[in-house]
Order: sequence, then structure tokens, then C-alpha cells
Amino acid sequence: MEVVDGGAMGGAGVVIVFDFDKTILECDSDNWVVDELGANELFTHLLPTLPWNSLMDRMMMELHSWGKTIHDIEDCLKRAPIHPSIISAVKSSAYSFGCEVRILSDANNFFIETILKHHGLLDFFSENKPELY
Repeated sequence: MEVVDGGAMGGAGVVIVFDFDKTILECDSDNWVVDELGANELFTHLLPTLPWNSLMDRMMMELHSWGKTIHDIEDCLKRAPIHPSIISAVKSSAYSFGCEVRILSDANNFFIETILKHHGLLDFFSENKPELY
């Protein structure tokens, strides 16, 4: 998490920026989906052979070929661990003090939005931008 103060007192003008994986979420969302949907062995086998985004594209295709649906992935994401203090920090600490709250992450946008929506957090964030590496 990074806090950027725009020069104003209180929350106005303050932007709080979170990463997603291993910050808001207690784990890596890609790994969570792969593990929870039973594809870890294939993932581990392919990991040394593909760049990360290509690997995850391949894993999504494999999961689909195994009969996994978007609803299976959504259900899996809804079980991903978020510590209650993170939920509280976003809802009561940052947002209620008038801070702008954003996510800057290279995590999958669908994963981010599904998890945030499930926990009632999506509307607290003004932006969700992927990091550019």
C-alpha cells in the first residue's frame, strides 16, 4: 500500500494505492485459481517454459477444456482469503476519511473485480489500473 498526499489536510487530496495480490488478497490470485481448480501439476510443469501471461492464458484454456466454467472460476475466487482488517481498512479507514482509494496491480482484472464485488468493496475503489512492466 502506498499513500500519496496531494497536499490537503484530512482525507481530501490523499490517494491510497493498493496492490492486489498478497496485499488486499492474502495470496496470489492466479495461483489460487490454479490450485483450487486442481491444475497445479500442469501449471508446475509449464511454469519454466512460458512467460507468466502466456502461462495463465494456457491454464485458462486447459481449465475450460476440463469443463471448468466462468462460474467455477467465480466461485473459486469468492473463497480467496482476504483478512477482515483489509476490508475494514478500505471501508472505514480510507474511504470514510475522504481518501481516494485505487488499485494498481498486474493481477487479472476479472479476478480483482470478482473478489472485490463479493466482499462489497468494488465501489470503494475509484480506479483499478494494471501495472505496466
